[in-house]
Amino acid sequence: MLLICIILVNVVAIVLESVPVISQQYALEFLVLEIASVAIFSIEYIARIWASVDKSKYASLPCSNTKKRLRYMISPLAIIDLIAILPSLMMFITPLDLRFLRVLRLLRVFKLTRYSRAMQLLLQAFKDESSSMLAAFFIMAVVLILASCGVYLLEHKVQPEKFGSIPAAMWWAMATLTTVGYGDVVPITALGKLFGGIITLVSMGMVAIPTGLLASSFSEQIRKRRQAFADAVHQEIQLGTLNTQQYEQLELIRCKLGLSKLDANKAIKAQLNARNSHLFCKHCGQRQD
Repeated sequence: MLLICIILVNVVAIVLESVPVISQQYALEFLVLEIASVAIFSIEYIARIWASVDKSKYASLPCSNTKKRLRYMISPLAIIDLIAILPSLMMFITPLDLRFLRVLRLLRVFKLTRYSRAMQLLLQAFKDESSSMLAAFFIMAVVLILASCGVYLLEHKVQPEKFGSIPAAMWWAMATLTTVGYGDVVPITALGKLFGGIITLVSMGMVAIPTGLLASSFSEQIRKRRQAFADAVHQEIQLGTLNTQQYEQLELIRCKLGLSKLDANKAIKAQLNARNSHLFCKHCGQRQD
């Protein structure tokens, strides 16, 4: 909770620091906050690297602790932790003017990924659907090129300043395919308008492909976590009851999976009912041995 609060305070401070009046008035406060935050994040980063050898993912690897730590250092979360402190360290150490690196400090918000179950679900959804997403983006890239070439052929003579080349026409194609439609660049010829309408209709289906993939994968991740908790409940149940120690163990599993208490109670109740249905006769209600 302390790290989450520090991350949120840093993000707010970085945003406010971009306002010249606030930056000048509270320059010392911003500097003290930055130094304290970098120190805390640096200690956290070093501690995570040192303790990474005990993670189940690396503990079983047949290599030295040094190699295990190096593997952890190139993991996505470790890279995010490094990016969170690297810009500030470079500004403090290097005599060069590196103020442009200040904006990179906003990447500290990605450190919340470690503590946010929703972000972990989203990242896992991206990972599971990576091949499908790549295929969808490849199709969109092909359609983007075709749309750019088509509008270039139809409009470059009439609007050479806007559609003078295929790369220039890509701006219109990108805005149209993503259904944004800024309106700063539009076809004016009859064929150009007809072509633009066709591309707009095609884009409605194209944008829905990656959205549908992510939505289905996100739902599947939630279903898997609920099923994992239900399996854990099934293993803990003995003679149709759960003792206090088992409830505490299930609560730890629930927090780890990021499930709500409502989902957890439903799973426990369903497993208890299923267990009790086998212990008692459905006809006479007597306990079966």
